[in-house]
Amino acid sequence: MSFRKLQIAELLRRNISIVLQADGHYIYGPEAMVTVTSVNVTPDLALAKVYLSIFNSENKQAVLLELEAAIDDVKKNLYYGIRKHVRNVPGFVFYCVD
Repeated sequence: MSFRKLQIAELLRRNISIVLQADGHYIYGPEAMVTVTSVNVTPDLALAKVYLSIFNSENKQAVLLELEAAIDDVKKNLYYGIRKHVRNVPGFVFYCVD
């Protein structure tokens, strides 16, 4: 990966973690704990693959579905942390890492 892609991936990883830590209990409930393990960005910076670890949840797929349902809120909150670094907030695809 290029240096710019690595920078953007790390920026997204940190800021998505902050958003999930602050607003995650509203999205998927207070029981589940979600951490961002890594982020891969496409060469055109339009799509980010976000790999998550999900703990304290019996149904990890349900947590992923709730995150995808609330993707607009996550993007809106993420925008405030990265608006000075990128022109557009990329699209997200969430994956669960076991």
